[in-house]
Amino acid sequence: MSNIEASPDQYALETRVDETFTAPELPYKPRDAKIYRPQIGLIGCGGISATHLKAYFLAGYNVVALCDKNLEKAERHRKTFFSNARVSNNPLELIQREDIGVLDIITHPEDRVTLIEAALQAKKHVLSQKPFVTDLDVGLQLCDLADEMGVKLAVNQNGRWAPHLAYMREAARAGIIGEVISVHVDIHWDHTWTAGTPFENVEDLVLYDFGIHWFDFVSSLIGNRALRVQASRAFASQQTMRIPMLAQVLIEFEGGQASLVFDAHQKYGARDQTYLGGTLGSITSQGANLGEQTVTLYTKDGIAQPKLEGAWFDDGFHGAMAELLCAIEEQRQPLNNARDNLQSLALCFAAIAASKDGTAKIPFEVRNLE
Repeated sequence: MSNIEASPDQYALETRVDETFTAPELPYKPRDAKIYRPQIGLIGCGGISATHLKAYFLAGYNVVALCDKNLEKAERHRKTFFSNARVSNNPLELIQREDIGVLDIITHPEDRVTLIEAALQAKKHVLSQKPFVTDLDVGLQLCDLADEMGVKLAVNQNGRWAPHLAYMREAARAGIIGEVISVHVDIHWDHTWTAGTPFENVEDLVLYDFGIHWFDFVSSLIGNRALRVQASRAFASQQTMRIPMLAQVLIEFEGGQASLVFDAHQKYGARDQTYLGGTLGSITSQGANLGEQTVTLYTKDGIAQPKLEGAWFDDGFHGAMAELLCAIEEQRQPLNNARDNLQSLALCFAAIAASKDGTAKIPFEVRNLE
């Protein structure tokens, strides 16, 4: 395998052959709690809920109640995944059940806040669907309420447990690549499957509902180091969808930079590529989709390619809930805790605002989606 280095006496770059080494073993896979096995209730049986339930079924979790305004949806999921679960169209019924310890709330954002608040008041641990909230102040209030009630509030940022992104994150956390100085993501997918669905009514679909996974990935690497965010969005040539399907973001942070490029109208030749650079090395991941990613680590020791197991679907959804359960058992905050997730949303909100008026924004100064 090869790497690239700058020649001291030439402007061009020269290719050199590097040694290969065994990739380090890192804890990128979902990790379940040792003992804690609560009864779980799920509120909201729409689109993505089947993915949640499949992951929980495979993990051996105990889902005892399913709730949706449309009882038929809840009943269908009961038959498919958890035949002993009770179905209901009244979320307060689940929230008030003393035997339920954890609630997975995956309704739309406009309905979710009041449900999360009621669940926290009832001293239930909560996994909220992403994006968490549309207003940072509302999110902060929910985080404060969780602390007051002595329960955990996490966000289902399932991309954190996609094997390739999880391995990259853990490599950074372990200090293998040194201090992070660059994070670059470019995704070229066909996201037009959302045409004619409620998603097409989300004006900032690409940056908000879709892009939040990668704002969260950047945030998990740089923490609160972000200084400014610039962004733009556009309509693809010949697109028929009513919302912009192209977007790009530049994030300036202390000692480095990050960029996100989303071509969500690319019908042929899909590509998903991530580059994470640090002071001691870099790590890349590339492939055609979420399930076909090749990760490569570059350090002074040479080049390594870990053989990763699993896939975003179902490991991401297993991982988000598993991390919450581990945090409850270990009496700590989960990695996907809601308060930290506000940093991800702050980057996202700043990017959306910047894309609308063309001026750079400072994270947290844009408090909500307008």
